[in-house]
Amino acid sequence: MLRNLSPCSLQFSSTPISTLKSTRPTSSGPQLCLPRKPNSGTVGAPTRPRRKTGSTAEKRSETEELVRVLLRNFDDKRPLVSTLSKYVKVVRVEHCFLLFEELGKSDKWLQCLEIIWFVSGGLAANLKWMQKQRWYIADNGVYSKLISVMGKKGQTRMAMWLFSEMRNSGCRPDTSVYNALITAHLHSRDKSRALDKAIGYFDKMKGMEKCRPNIVTYNILLRAFAQARNVDKVVTLFKDLDESIVSPDIFTFNGVMDAYGKNGMIREMESVLSRMKSNQCKPDVITFNLLIDAYGKKQEFEKMEQVFKSLLRSKEKPTLPTFNSMITNYGKARLREKAELVFKRMNEMGYTPSFITYECMIMMYGYCDCVSKARGIFDGIMASGQETRVSTLNAMLDVYCMNGLQIEADTLFESLRNTRVSSDSSTYKLLYKAYTKANMKELLKKLLAHMDKDGVIPNKRFFLDALGAFGSSTATKVG
Repeated sequence: MLRNLSPCSLQFSSTPISTLKSTRPTSSGPQLCLPRKPNSGTVGAPTRPRRKTGSTAEKRSETEELVRVLLRNFDDKRPLVSTLSKYVKVVRVEHCFLLFEELGKSDKWLQCLEIIWFVSGGLAANLKWMQKQRWYIADNGVYSKLISVMGKKGQTRMAMWLFSEMRNSGCRPDTSVYNALITAHLHSRDKSRALDKAIGYFDKMKGMEKCRPNIVTYNILLRAFAQARNVDKVVTLFKDLDESIVSPDIFTFNGVMDAYGKNGMIREMESVLSRMKSNQCKPDVITFNLLIDAYGKKQEFEKMEQVFKSLLRSKEKPTLPTFNSMITNYGKARLREKAELVFKRMNEMGYTPSFITYECMIMMYGYCDCVSKARGIFDGIMASGQETRVSTLNAMLDVYCMNGLQIEADTLFESLRNTRVSSDSSTYKLLYKAYTKANMKELLKKLLAHMDKDGVIPNKRFFLDALGAFGSSTATKVG
């Protein structure tokens, strides 16, 4: 089906991927808005006050400046609530919105959580402070913003408390609040439980007039179930959407195609692509990337390359995930030269490889039995002085183990134990599985001693994966 698509039919949409508008000032320096001097006028001039002519940009700049002042004036010794009290006459809802957003984006946000919420119960105090102000009106936007920020930081309980507090304050939840609550649950670690909760809220929303699911609700759920590789639920949601008055958008189609692509269901994915075209919905960069990844995983490289060429002819540009996917999938097919050409072309086009790109190259060489080349990239990263991530170390160890070089993996692991390169439970899990599969008892014994010394406590999943590796190894020997 994809071969019938002309390059012109795969043009990018000019619509931005994120619909959230940035609240940052457009200039590099602070935008201070000084108060205007009163008009002196002439004798006998009318004394009627003039209408305000301040532009939206000026108001936004004033809001940003006040929030910057607030952020500069609280720390461990000066809590946020006491700082807000000093500015009680000027702080309004829009300032609180921006303040929540800036705290969420800043690295100081976690410190604020510890200092303000856990130590002094600051979130409740902040909300109570707002509720006491004359300008405060219970507003769903305030609560949905707070619930959203709490969810992103993994504070699901706090998000639930906010939802209850909102209802107690006389606010009636609307669709945006439920969307924020669903998203908050989906950020929790227990994904299975989170998905059940999300569907529960979704079903509840359909029975409430002011809380009916909108396209954002469907997109949140479609993306979540696509990531969980639950195709049946994605199909059910897509069918439910068809029967509703809500119209799908680019994010909807991407979510459904991603689910099909991740499960190797190419025909179904192409069917959704055709439907997207018939709806006059133009593919964006996410569409191209998921098509490239899906075709690459199925080793349908002719189609993958055709999509990439269409992307290059479009108004948009490839992203690093575009190249990373192609390198990985060529590597799994042992097409080393093609993968190297992708990396070379990426550099020629002016892209700077990320640590993920280098990890893809390390793994690619591992698949192609080029262990020395993989080690060369790893050593280059170490020599560059850049931070070597745990995932990069794991990639190199994985390359050794997949090529039957468990002793070399152990040597590398031992040599880096007391250096700036740290390891975590994922490193131990990788080595435990590899040593178990190779039945290398001495290396296992030494690894367990290191785990005990480093305080790494294996859970049930850890041993189940290891037993699975041991089982597959035994089956291979018997066969």
